[in-house]
Amino acid sequence: MMAALAEKRAAFPEESADRKLAEELLDALRAKTSDGVGITRESYGAGESAALDLVEAKARALGLQTERDAGANLVVTLEGSEPELPFLACGSHLDSVPQGGNFDGAAGVIAGLAILAGFKAEGFRPRRTLKLYALRGEESARFGKAYLGSSALFGGLTPADLAVKDAQSGRTLAECMRDVGVAVDRVERAEPLLDAARVAAWVELHIEQGPVLVARNLPVGIVTGIRGNIRHRAVECSGEAGHSGAVPRWLRRDAVFATAELITHLDRHWRTLLERGRDVVVTSGVFGTDPQEHAIARIPGTVRFSFEVRSQNTETLEAFYDLFLSECALIGEERGVSFKLDRRLESTSATMDAGWVTRLKAAARGLGLPDEEIPSGAGHDAAVFANAGIPSAMIFVRNEHGSHNPKEAMEIDDFLAGIAVMRAAIRDAAQ
Repeated sequence: MMAALAEKRAAFPEESADRKLAEELLDALRAKTSDGVGITRESYGAGESAALDLVEAKARALGLQTERDAGANLVVTLEGSEPELPFLACGSHLDSVPQGGNFDGAAGVIAGLAILAGFKAEGFRPRRTLKLYALRGEESARFGKAYLGSSALFGGLTPADLAVKDAQSGRTLAECMRDVGVAVDRVERAEPLLDAARVAAWVELHIEQGPVLVARNLPVGIVTGIRGNIRHRAVECSGEAGHSGAVPRWLRRDAVFATAELITHLDRHWRTLLERGRDVVVTSGVFGTDPQEHAIARIPGTVRFSFEVRSQNTETLEAFYDLFLSECALIGEERGVSFKLDRRLESTSATMDAGWVTRLKAAARGLGLPDEEIPSGAGHDAAVFANAGIPSAMIFVRNEHGSHNPKEAMEIDDFLAGIAVMRAAIRDAAQ
């Protein structure tokens, strides 16, 4: 398989230009946004803005039209011969988690730029206009809610979303958006910044953030659907502090043991649902006592933690969330503690367009590449476009060591294969 793939790659006419563009931009992004450990491009922050500036400068150098839309996203355009037709959109995001990897999001933006630049260089003018979106604010690390940039495009943010504060600076999302040029007044009114009827399709390339393609030795995969989630940024378990040696078990209101019991019960429910064939993953990624209070000889009175459940099935999400609330109530009563939840955040699951899945699979086969279907456990902007009624599709590229960490390891040859599949599918749809 891989030997045959290498032979096919030699026939990709755009590969040399794609490789040069990809290596140049990935190196520039890493140098510009490195934090000394990984890379950091905060949503609506300086690193994200620097990344957009880099990509825009390259797009202009390649002779492409650029602009910033009302959401302060970068939009790169290759005008079609019939610009009145709904346009084809592609792209991804340029923000990252703190100390993240360089490929998450950025690979999809660079892939789209390579495709538009390649079409322009060869003199191919599609019937439909092609637009590349370098989106802001996909990650939830800074404000707790994912898909901020794409949600704003379709009027999907609420006043409560805009009032959320960055834990580090104390500034609200609305303030940070305004800093970079977002039309916040329109966002506050839930006014769409992009007419969904004007978009014929959304196509997104992204590194796989799990281990499936690596385990199966496949360079690319065709995404069938994206998990939704329900999450709480901060849950607080409040009990009563006390001396570790002086308070017997039956009189304790220990926040750590209560929270540990909650997590253990959730794990059991998770395992049961998996045994029943349900799609679900559960995570508590932030967990701890107050470092200003905790001590080896102190019964902890407070624990703060995050909660997240993901599934491709909305009923499964809601069912597990109900179990979570029930367990909080039961354990709270039994152990004499209380669980206080902050605002519930959620993202809707999404199904990729069947026609586009077929088109991408055919493009892969035509290039001598595997056409493996794969669900996405992680969230992506494609879910927002799909739920806005826009036919949406995704290509995954193999990536070792997971994502949201500095060890992301996408091989450039796999990336070029992903670009080739995406280019063939877009060419087919645009002409």
